[in-house]
This record gives sequence, C-alpha cells and structure tokens, in this order.
Amino acid sequence: MDITETLAPASEQLDAIELVAGPRIFQVERVSKGNPEQPVQVYFVDFPRPWRPSKSMRRVLAACWGVDASQWVGRKCELFFDPEVTFGKDKPGGTRISRLSHIEGPKRIPLLISKGRSGVWTVEPLPDSAPTSAPAVTDETLADLVGTFRRKETDESKWLQFAGWAIKAAVASLDALTEDQAKRVLAELDERPDAATTNDERTSE
Repeated sequence: MDITETLAPASEQLDAIELVAGPRIFQVERVSKGNPEQPVQVYFVDFPRPWRPSKSMRRVLAACWGVDASQWVGRKCELFFDPEVTFGKDKPGGTRISRLSHIEGPKRIPLLISKGRSGVWTVEPLPDSAPTSAPAVTDETLADLVGTFRRKETDESKWLQFAGWAIKAAVASLDALTEDQAKRVLAELDERPDAATTNDERTSE
C-alpha cells in the first residue's frame, strides 16, 4: 500500500500556524470564488494551497487594492501570524496582512475588531521588488521526509525537534517547511543512522 497521498497537508488552505516561525511574502497568482463561508480564494505563486482571507482582511485588500480582484494578480503581500485573533471564546490566532505592494504609503483601514468594538488596521507599503518567500515544501518531498523518519524508526514526537535543529529555527509543522528547508532536514537524516538524537544532544552527553 502506497500511503503517499495520505501525507499531504490535512488543510486545504494556508493555515495561520504556517506563519508562526515568521512573516512570509507571497505573490498573487490568481483569485477565485470559494464557498459562502470563505468566498475568496487567493492563490500564490509557488504555494500549493489557497489563502482564504477573513472578512476583515478582505476589507483591507479592497481598501488597498480595489474590489476588482483580477487587478491583484502579480502583486505581493506579507502575511503574519497574529496570536490575538479570537474565534468565539477561543483565541487560536489567525492570518493578518502587514504589508502590501502597489500602495503609495501606509494605509489605515477602519475594521470591526469584535462585536460592538471597532478599530483601525494599518498596512505598510511593500516594495514591488521585494523577494517572495521560498517555495513551500512539495507533497513529494514531504512524503519523502516523513518516509525517512519512519524508515529510521524515529519517534514522531522527535520529528519537529530534529527538523528545527537541522534548519536552526523553530518548526511548527513539517508542511510549514520550505522546499529547501525540507531538503536540508533530509540531508541531515541521510548522514546519521537515526534521528532520535541531534549532534548537540550527543555532545552534551
């Protein structure tokens, strides 16, 4: 049984948790209609899943780029994880816009922050020439990475720790890695008989 297809990210969209390690710059490839709950799908260059912006972030996009989404193609946005985003009584965090290309200066957009409470969201200009973030890990490389961990019989609780050690950065989930980062983790895995212990841990023993 080939389980490759089961290793693809469980989510069908860009998740806020993928931005926990830091903000990322994306370039808009196309925009399409979604469903009644998430009516706008923004597809990015070199990213496999759409971003489905919340109503507040759609208002930010409309205020900065206009309501004709076909005009957004080719433009760039910087997204980040905002831990203050609430959903009902919970505070799971969410995806927010920090900077946008094709605006002349800072934009202040009035938004409804919560029931009965309004606020202002500030968007800073993003240079049109700003480089986009590295391409996200492909399903093929992700499957290879997971398969290698399993082949070395590494406890799943150690995967993110090892990946973080390999790329020298916090890793929230394997599918949040870039393609280059995932390949660096694979290279480290290939150089040792197991991935249960990093070089740093061996040195401290």
